Amino acid sequence: MRKPYGLMLWLRDLLCGILIGAGGILPGVSGGVLAVVFDLYRPFMEVLTHPRHALPKYWKRAPALAIGCVVGFMGFAKCISLALDLSASVTVWLFIGLIVGTLPALFREAGEQGRSRSAWVSLVFSFGVMYAVLFYMSHVAAIHVEPNFWWYNFCGALWGMSIIIPGMTSSSVMMALDLYEPLMKNLSSLNFWVLGMALPGIVVTVVLLARLVNWFFGKHYAVAFHGILGIVIASTLVIIPTVYTGAGEMLLSAVCCAGGFFLALFLGKLDRRIFGKQSDNTEA
Repeated sequence: MRKPYGLMLWLRDLLCGILIGAGGILPGVSGGVLAVVFDLYRPFMEVLTHPRHALPKYWKRAPALAIGCVVGFMGFAKCISLALDLSASVTVWLFIGLIVGTLPALFREAGEQGRSRSAWVSLVFSFGVMYAVLFYMSHVAAIHVEPNFWWYNFCGALWGMSIIIPGMTSSSVMMALDLYEPLMKNLSSLNFWVLGMALPGIVVTVVLLARLVNWFFGKHYAVAFHGILGIVIASTLVIIPTVYTGAGEMLLSAVCCAGGFFLALFLGKLDRRIFGKQSDNTEA
């Protein structure tokens, strides 16, 4: 018998929504992965792929999750904008530590159904293509993207991908294109015009990719996840800072990178404990 949807469950969904919203904007954190951790990814994908069947089951949970996602998304934008103003290099190294700290968990997740030759090819190919494109744009051609309607739509599309594809982090790609910092500044100042420009990209990506991703992960799980792993590694290497104000900033960058790394490892271990408890409850 299904439990009634009371205040405690509403607050639980609100908190989960806040964390998922924050995961969509924090480098190294994937909103899709957090949705998996909180057992919300499958209901979400079910609503997108089979709305007639799923909406009657899950509509009560939507308001709390939606409010939470907005609060987490907008609230963390302000914090990140302040950190970037204090020191962009230190902040980016903190994010790199968070990203690298998630790689062991992503690697385990990618190999959950084995590692075929095609999976390794997918990892190497995705890494090579993503690194070549981003490195050329940011270092060789020195392309500094001027934010506009279409680029903010592109950011929205990346966010949509990070929601639909567990493990896909969008922020490092935005950093490589010099889009992340101006986006955070606009969101932290509650510039809803910018958020409105990103929304079409989010909606279109989620709607168009939901069925495709659901099918592809079901049929070619290892290939898909290893490809994501290659993209994450490549987009992280490209954003490594090369300019510092002095030895003090370099030392602080190293400390923050290590702190982010160990924090991500700790959260990964916590996730495994949560999964373990959930599986025990399921068996019982």
